Amino acid sequence: WIFFALQSDVFLSPRNLSNLMLQSVVVGIMSLGLLFVLLVKEIDLSVAAINGVTAVLMARFIVEMGMPPWAAVAIAIALGGVIGSLSARWTTYVGVPSFVVTLGLGLALNGAQMLLLPPTARYGLMGTGIETIAQTNIEGVASWAVWLIGLLAFGALMLTSLTRRKKAGLHVNFMTGLVVPLVVGAVLSGGTVLILNAHQGIPLMVLIFAVMLGVAGYVLKETQFGLYLYAVGNNDEAARRAGIKVGTIKMAAFAIAGSVAAIAGILAASRTLGVGVFSGGGVGGGTLLLESIAATVIGGVSLFGGRGAVHAALLGALVIGTVQNGLNLMGVENEIRLIVTGLLLVLAVSIDKLIEKATGQQSF
Repeated sequence: WIFFALQSDVFLSPRNLSNLMLQSVVVGIMSLGLLFVLLVKEIDLSVAAINGVTAVLMARFIVEMGMPPWAAVAIAIALGGVIGSLSARWTTYVGVPSFVVTLGLGLALNGAQMLLLPPTARYGLMGTGIETIAQTNIEGVASWAVWLIGLLAFGALMLTSLTRRKKAGLHVNFMTGLVVPLVVGAVLSGGTVLILNAHQGIPLMVLIFAVMLGVAGYVLKETQFGLYLYAVGNNDEAARRAGIKVGTIKMAAFAIAGSVAAIAGILAASRTLGVGVFSGGGVGGGTLLLESIAATVIGGVSLFGGRGAVHAALLGALVIGTVQNGLNLMGVENEIRLIVTGLLLVLAVSIDKLIEKATGQQSF
Protein backbone atom coordinates (compact mmCIF):
# COMPACT_ATOMS: atom_id res chain seq x y z
CA TRP A 1 0.00 0.00 0.00
CA ILE A 2 2.87 2.39 0.81
CA PHE A 3 4.47 1.62 -2.56
CA PHE A 4 1.30 2.19 -4.57
CA ALA A 5 0.39 5.29 -2.54
CA LEU A 6 3.72 6.78 -3.57
CA GLN A 7 3.02 5.91 -7.22
CA SER A 8 -0.55 7.23 -7.39
CA ASP A 9 -2.26 10.07 -5.55
CA VAL A 10 -5.68 8.43 -5.82
CA PHE A 11 -4.71 4.98 -4.45
CA LEU A 12 -5.60 5.84 -0.83
CA SER A 13 -8.71 7.84 -1.73
CA PRO A 14 -11.98 6.55 -0.21
CA ARG A 15 -13.39 5.86 -3.68
CA ASN A 16 -10.43 3.72 -4.74
CA LEU A 17 -10.20 1.86 -1.42
CA SER A 18 -13.90 1.06 -1.69
CA ASN A 19 -13.34 -0.23 -5.23
CA LEU A 20 -10.34 -2.24 -4.01
CA MET A 21 -12.46 -3.96 -1.39
CA LEU A 22 -15.16 -4.74 -3.94
CA GLN A 23 -12.57 -6.12 -6.35
CA SER A 24 -11.22 -8.38 -3.60
CA VAL A 25 -14.55 -9.87 -2.50
CA VAL A 26 -14.94 -12.63 -5.11
CA VAL A 27 -11.33 -13.84 -4.81
CA GLY A 28 -11.56 -13.57 -1.02
CA ILE A 29 -14.70 -15.72 -0.85
CA MET A 30 -13.18 -18.28 -3.21
CA SER A 31 -10.07 -18.31 -1.04
CA LEU A 32 -12.20 -18.86 2.05
CA GLY A 33 -13.72 -21.97 0.50
CA LEU A 34 -10.33 -23.32 -0.59
CA LEU A 35 -9.10 -22.87 2.97
CA PHE A 36 -11.29 -25.77 4.14
CA VAL A 37 -9.96 -28.06 1.41
CA LEU A 38 -6.31 -27.16 1.97
CA LEU A 39 -6.68 -27.73 5.71
CA VAL A 40 -7.37 -31.44 5.03
CA LYS A 41 -4.32 -31.65 2.73
CA GLU A 42 -6.29 -31.75 -0.53
CA ILE A 43 -6.69 -29.39 -3.48
CA ASP A 44 -9.75 -28.42 -5.51
CA LEU A 45 -9.04 -27.20 -9.04
CA SER A 46 -12.73 -27.16 -9.98
CA VAL A 47 -13.86 -24.27 -7.78
CA ALA A 48 -13.60 -21.67 -10.57
CA ALA A 49 -15.64 -23.92 -12.87
CA ILE A 50 -18.22 -24.47 -10.10
CA ASN A 51 -18.32 -20.70 -9.69
CA GLY A 52 -19.14 -20.27 -13.38
CA VAL A 53 -21.57 -23.12 -13.96
CA THR A 54 -23.67 -22.43 -10.86
CA ALA A 55 -23.93 -18.74 -11.79
CA VAL A 56 -25.07 -19.70 -15.29
CA LEU A 57 -27.63 -22.13 -13.87
CA MET A 58 -28.94 -19.45 -11.52
CA ALA A 59 -29.34 -17.05 -14.44
CA ARG A 60 -31.02 -19.73 -16.57
CA PHE A 61 -33.51 -20.50 -13.78
CA ILE A 62 -34.42 -16.83 -13.46
CA VAL A 63 -34.38 -15.69 -17.08
CA GLU A 64 -35.79 -18.72 -18.90
CA MET A 65 -37.83 -20.49 -16.22
CA GLY A 66 -39.13 -17.47 -14.33
CA MET A 67 -37.96 -18.81 -10.98
CA PRO A 68 -37.85 -16.35 -8.05
CA PRO A 69 -34.28 -15.05 -7.55
CA TRP A 70 -34.07 -16.30 -3.95
CA ALA A 71 -34.99 -19.84 -5.04
CA ALA A 72 -32.51 -19.80 -7.93
CA VAL A 73 -29.76 -18.59 -5.61
CA ALA A 74 -30.53 -21.29 -3.02
CA ILE A 75 -30.49 -24.04 -5.67
CA ALA A 76 -27.21 -22.76 -7.13
CA ILE A 77 -25.51 -22.77 -3.71
CA ALA A 78 -26.83 -26.24 -2.90
CA LEU A 79 -25.71 -27.54 -6.28
CA GLY A 80 -22.22 -26.16 -5.68
CA GLY A 81 -22.03 -28.12 -2.44
CA VAL A 82 -23.25 -31.32 -4.12
CA ILE A 83 -20.66 -31.04 -6.90
CA GLY A 84 -17.90 -30.48 -4.35
CA SER A 85 -18.92 -33.42 -2.18
CA LEU A 86 -19.13 -35.75 -5.18
CA SER A 87 -15.56 -34.96 -6.24
CA ALA A 88 -14.42 -35.58 -2.66
CA ARG A 89 -16.26 -38.90 -2.55
CA TRP A 90 -14.52 -40.00 -5.74
CA THR A 91 -11.17 -39.00 -4.23
CA THR A 92 -11.66 -40.70 -0.88
CA TYR A 93 -13.40 -43.90 -1.95
CA VAL A 94 -11.79 -44.59 -5.33
CA GLY A 95 -8.37 -43.35 -4.34
CA VAL A 96 -7.73 -41.01 -7.27
CA PRO A 97 -5.75 -37.89 -6.21
CA SER A 98 -7.93 -34.83 -5.75
CA PHE A 99 -5.67 -32.92 -8.14
CA VAL A 100 -6.68 -35.21 -11.02
CA VAL A 101 -10.35 -35.56 -10.08
CA THR A 102 -10.98 -31.82 -9.66
CA LEU A 103 -8.95 -30.93 -12.75
CA GLY A 104 -11.05 -33.28 -14.87
CA LEU A 105 -14.25 -32.12 -13.20
CA GLY A 106 -13.35 -28.51 -13.90
CA LEU A 107 -12.88 -29.23 -17.59
CA ALA A 108 -16.21 -31.08 -17.72
CA LEU A 109 -18.01 -28.23 -15.96
CA ASN A 110 -16.52 -25.74 -18.41
CA GLY A 111 -18.09 -27.75 -21.23
CA ALA A 112 -21.40 -27.92 -19.37
CA GLN A 113 -21.30 -24.16 -18.89
CA MET A 114 -21.06 -23.64 -22.65
CA LEU A 115 -24.00 -25.98 -23.24
CA LEU A 116 -26.16 -24.14 -20.71
CA LEU A 117 -25.60 -20.71 -22.25
CA PRO A 118 -27.97 -19.34 -24.92
CA PRO A 119 -26.81 -18.68 -28.52
CA THR A 120 -25.78 -15.18 -27.47
CA ALA A 121 -23.35 -16.78 -24.95
CA ARG A 122 -24.63 -14.50 -22.18
CA TYR A 123 -27.54 -14.09 -19.78
CA GLY A 124 -28.28 -10.51 -18.75
CA LEU A 125 -29.45 -10.06 -15.15
CA MET A 126 -30.47 -6.40 -15.21
CA GLY A 127 -33.96 -6.05 -13.76
CA THR A 128 -34.03 -9.53 -12.19
CA GLY A 129 -33.25 -8.34 -8.66
CA ILE A 130 -29.85 -10.05 -8.55
CA GLU A 131 -28.13 -6.80 -9.50
CA THR A 132 -29.31 -5.16 -6.26
CA ILE A 133 -26.81 -7.23 -4.28
CA ALA A 134 -23.87 -5.35 -5.82
CA GLN A 135 -25.69 -2.03 -5.97
CA THR A 136 -26.70 -1.92 -2.29
CA ASN A 137 -24.63 0.14 0.16
CA ILE A 138 -25.14 0.63 3.89
CA GLU A 139 -24.23 4.10 5.06
CA GLY A 140 -24.76 6.59 7.86
CA VAL A 141 -26.19 5.37 11.16
CA ALA A 142 -26.95 1.95 9.72
CA SER A 143 -23.27 1.39 8.89
CA TRP A 144 -22.25 2.14 12.48
CA ALA A 145 -24.98 -0.16 13.77
CA VAL A 146 -23.51 -2.92 11.60
CA TRP A 147 -20.04 -2.09 12.97
CA LEU A 148 -21.27 -2.32 16.56
CA ILE A 149 -23.04 -5.65 15.97
CA GLY A 150 -19.93 -7.09 14.35
CA LEU A 151 -17.71 -5.87 17.18
CA LEU A 152 -20.02 -7.36 19.82
CA ALA A 153 -20.09 -10.67 17.97
CA PHE A 154 -16.28 -10.66 17.76
CA GLY A 155 -15.99 -9.95 21.47
CA ALA A 156 -18.52 -12.65 22.36
CA LEU A 157 -16.60 -15.19 20.29
CA MET A 158 -13.31 -14.42 22.02
CA LEU A 159 -14.94 -14.34 25.47
CA THR A 160 -16.55 -17.73 24.88
CA SER A 161 -13.20 -19.19 23.83
CA LEU A 162 -11.39 -17.81 26.88
CA THR A 163 -14.12 -18.95 29.25
CA ARG A 164 -14.00 -22.47 27.87
CA ARG A 165 -10.21 -22.58 28.24
CA LYS A 166 -10.47 -21.36 31.82
CA LYS A 167 -13.02 -24.06 32.69
CA ALA A 168 -10.64 -26.63 31.24
CA GLY A 169 -7.96 -25.49 33.69
CA LEU A 170 -5.80 -23.72 31.10
CA HIS A 171 -4.10 -20.40 31.72
CA VAL A 172 -5.92 -17.41 30.21
CA ASN A 173 -5.08 -13.73 30.08
CA PHE A 174 -8.15 -11.59 29.48
CA MET A 175 -6.05 -8.52 28.75
CA THR A 176 -4.06 -9.99 25.85
CA GLY A 177 -6.75 -12.48 24.86
CA LEU A 178 -9.78 -10.18 24.89
CA VAL A 179 -9.17 -6.49 25.59
CA VAL A 180 -6.24 -5.88 23.24
CA PRO A 181 -7.73 -7.76 20.24
CA LEU A 182 -11.09 -6.06 20.82
CA VAL A 183 -9.51 -2.59 20.88
CA VAL A 184 -7.40 -3.29 17.80
CA GLY A 185 -10.40 -4.75 15.99
CA ALA A 186 -12.55 -1.76 16.93
CA VAL A 187 -9.95 0.71 15.62
CA LEU A 188 -9.32 -1.13 12.35
CA SER A 189 -12.97 -1.84 11.60
CA GLY A 190 -14.02 1.65 12.68
CA GLY A 191 -11.43 3.19 10.38
CA THR A 192 -12.70 1.02 7.56
CA VAL A 193 -16.28 2.19 8.13
CA LEU A 194 -15.12 5.81 8.15
CA ILE A 195 -13.32 5.37 4.83
CA LEU A 196 -16.26 3.59 3.22
CA ASN A 197 -18.75 6.18 4.48
CA ALA A 198 -16.60 8.86 2.89
CA HIS A 199 -17.55 7.32 -0.46
CA GLN A 200 -20.92 5.53 -0.55
CA GLY A 201 -21.03 3.43 2.62
CA ILE A 202 -20.38 -0.26 3.22
CA PRO A 203 -21.06 -2.29 0.05
CA LEU A 204 -23.38 -5.21 0.78
CA MET A 205 -20.91 -7.54 -0.97
CA VAL A 206 -18.18 -6.53 1.48
CA LEU A 207 -20.55 -7.09 4.40
CA ILE A 208 -21.45 -10.57 3.09
CA PHE A 209 -17.75 -11.44 2.91
CA ALA A 210 -17.22 -10.16 6.46
CA VAL A 211 -20.11 -12.27 7.79
CA MET A 212 -18.75 -15.34 6.00
CA LEU A 213 -15.34 -14.75 7.57
CA GLY A 214 -16.94 -14.56 11.00
CA VAL A 215 -18.96 -17.74 10.53
CA ALA A 216 -15.93 -19.63 9.18
CA GLY A 217 -13.82 -18.38 12.08
CA TYR A 218 -16.37 -19.68 14.56
CA VAL A 219 -16.58 -23.06 12.82
CA LEU A 220 -12.82 -23.54 12.74
CA LYS A 221 -12.08 -22.33 16.26
CA GLU A 222 -15.12 -23.25 18.30
CA THR A 223 -16.57 -26.46 16.86
CA GLN A 224 -15.61 -30.11 16.86
CA PHE A 225 -15.78 -30.12 13.08
CA GLY A 226 -13.08 -27.44 12.95
CA LEU A 227 -10.88 -29.50 15.26
CA TYR A 228 -11.37 -32.52 13.01
CA LEU A 229 -10.34 -30.53 9.95
CA TYR A 230 -7.00 -29.63 11.51
CA ALA A 231 -6.52 -33.17 12.83
CA VAL A 232 -7.11 -34.74 9.41
CA GLY A 233 -4.80 -32.24 7.76
CA ASN A 234 -1.98 -32.86 10.20
CA ASN A 235 -2.17 -36.66 10.18
CA ASP A 236 -5.11 -38.39 8.57
CA GLU A 237 -4.04 -41.85 9.70
CA ALA A 238 -3.80 -40.76 13.33
CA ALA A 239 -7.18 -39.05 12.98
CA ARG A 240 -8.68 -42.24 11.58
CA ARG A 241 -7.33 -44.28 14.48
CA ALA A 242 -8.78 -41.71 16.88
CA GLY A 243 -12.24 -42.46 15.50
CA ILE A 244 -12.60 -39.52 13.12
CA LYS A 245 -14.41 -40.34 9.87
CA VAL A 246 -11.74 -38.92 7.59
CA GLY A 247 -13.70 -39.49 4.37
CA THR A 248 -16.76 -37.70 5.73
CA ILE A 249 -14.69 -34.75 6.95
CA LYS A 250 -13.06 -34.38 3.53
CA MET A 251 -16.41 -34.57 1.78
CA ALA A 252 -17.73 -31.82 4.05
CA ALA A 253 -14.67 -29.65 3.33
CA PHE A 254 -15.14 -30.02 -0.44
CA ALA A 255 -18.89 -29.38 -0.12
CA ILE A 256 -18.18 -26.13 1.73
CA ALA A 257 -15.70 -25.09 -0.96
CA GLY A 258 -18.26 -25.81 -3.67
CA SER A 259 -21.06 -23.90 -1.94
CA VAL A 260 -18.78 -20.95 -1.22
CA ALA A 261 -17.62 -20.92 -4.86
CA ALA A 262 -21.29 -20.74 -5.92
CA ILE A 263 -21.84 -17.76 -3.60
CA ALA A 264 -18.83 -16.04 -5.16
CA GLY A 265 -20.25 -16.72 -8.62
CA ILE A 266 -23.59 -15.19 -7.67
CA LEU A 267 -21.91 -12.05 -6.31
CA ALA A 268 -19.73 -11.77 -9.41
CA ALA A 269 -22.81 -12.09 -11.63
CA SER A 270 -24.54 -9.38 -9.62
CA ARG A 271 -21.60 -7.02 -10.08
CA THR A 272 -21.18 -7.65 -13.83
CA LEU A 273 -24.97 -7.66 -14.42
CA GLY A 274 -24.86 -11.03 -16.11
CA VAL A 275 -23.07 -14.31 -16.76
CA GLY A 276 -21.36 -15.51 -19.89
CA VAL A 277 -18.77 -17.76 -21.39
CA PHE A 278 -16.00 -16.34 -19.19
CA SER A 279 -17.93 -16.45 -15.91
CA GLY A 280 -15.83 -18.09 -13.20
CA GLY A 281 -12.72 -17.54 -15.27
CA GLY A 282 -13.32 -20.97 -16.74
CA VAL A 283 -14.44 -21.38 -20.33
CA GLY A 284 -11.84 -19.90 -22.63
CA GLY A 285 -9.44 -18.93 -19.87
CA GLY A 286 -9.37 -16.57 -16.94
CA THR A 287 -7.27 -16.24 -13.81
CA LEU A 288 -9.85 -16.73 -11.06
CA LEU A 289 -8.54 -20.18 -10.05
CA LEU A 290 -4.92 -18.99 -9.98
CA GLU A 291 -5.80 -15.89 -8.01
CA SER A 292 -7.93 -17.84 -5.51
CA ILE A 293 -5.20 -20.39 -4.80
CA ALA A 294 -2.56 -17.67 -4.70
CA ALA A 295 -4.62 -15.60 -2.25
CA THR A 296 -5.11 -18.57 0.07
CA VAL A 297 -1.42 -19.47 0.17
CA ILE A 298 -0.16 -15.89 0.28
CA GLY A 299 -2.49 -15.32 3.24
CA GLY A 300 -0.73 -18.05 5.19
CA VAL A 301 -2.60 -21.32 4.56
CA SER A 302 -0.30 -24.32 4.15
CA LEU A 303 -0.49 -26.37 0.96
CA PHE A 304 0.62 -29.33 3.06
CA GLY A 305 -2.43 -29.38 5.34
CA GLY A 306 -3.25 -28.63 8.95
CA ARG A 307 -2.29 -24.97 9.12
CA GLY A 308 -4.29 -21.85 8.30
CA ALA A 309 -6.91 -19.43 9.60
CA VAL A 310 -9.76 -17.37 8.16
CA HIS A 311 -7.77 -14.14 8.14
CA ALA A 312 -5.68 -15.74 5.36
CA ALA A 313 -8.58 -15.32 2.92
CA LEU A 314 -8.89 -11.62 3.76
CA LEU A 315 -5.17 -10.89 3.72
CA GLY A 316 -4.49 -12.88 0.56
CA ALA A 317 -7.42 -11.35 -1.32
CA LEU A 318 -6.29 -7.84 -0.37
CA VAL A 319 -2.76 -8.60 -1.61
CA ILE A 320 -4.05 -9.91 -4.95
CA GLY A 321 -6.56 -7.06 -5.24
CA THR A 322 -3.93 -4.46 -4.34
CA VAL A 323 -1.53 -5.73 -7.00
CA GLN A 324 -4.27 -5.55 -9.64
CA ASN A 325 -5.64 -2.20 -8.50
CA GLY A 326 -2.29 -0.52 -7.96
CA LEU A 327 -0.75 -1.65 -11.25
CA ASN A 328 -3.89 -0.57 -13.11
CA LEU A 329 -3.59 2.92 -11.59
CA MET A 330 0.05 2.99 -12.70
CA GLY A 331 -0.99 2.06 -16.24
CA VAL A 332 0.96 -1.20 -16.19
CA GLU A 333 -0.09 -3.91 -18.64
CA ASN A 334 -2.09 -6.93 -17.50
CA GLU A 335 0.83 -9.21 -18.38
CA ILE A 336 2.96 -7.63 -15.65
CA ARG A 337 0.17 -8.18 -13.10
CA LEU A 338 0.10 -11.88 -13.95
CA ILE A 339 3.88 -12.09 -13.58
CA VAL A 340 3.80 -10.38 -10.19
CA THR A 341 0.94 -12.58 -8.96
CA GLY A 342 2.73 -15.74 -10.09
CA LEU A 343 5.96 -14.71 -8.40
CA LEU A 344 4.09 -13.92 -5.18
CA LEU A 345 2.54 -17.41 -5.25
CA VAL A 346 5.92 -19.12 -5.75
CA LEU A 347 7.44 -17.00 -2.98
CA ALA A 348 4.59 -17.77 -0.57
CA VAL A 349 4.78 -21.54 -1.18
CA SER A 350 8.58 -21.46 -0.81
CA ILE A 351 8.31 -19.66 2.52
CA ASP A 352 5.63 -22.14 3.62
CA LYS A 353 7.93 -25.06 2.78
CA LEU A 354 10.84 -23.49 4.65
CA ILE A 355 8.61 -22.98 7.70
CA GLU A 356 7.54 -26.63 7.53
CA LYS A 357 11.17 -27.79 7.36
CA ALA A 358 12.16 -25.52 10.26
CA THR A 359 9.24 -26.80 12.36
CA GLY A 360 10.18 -30.39 11.58
CA GLN A 361 13.78 -29.81 12.58
CA GLN A 362 12.69 -28.20 15.85
CA SER A 363 10.37 -31.11 16.59
CA PHE A 364 13.15 -33.57 15.83
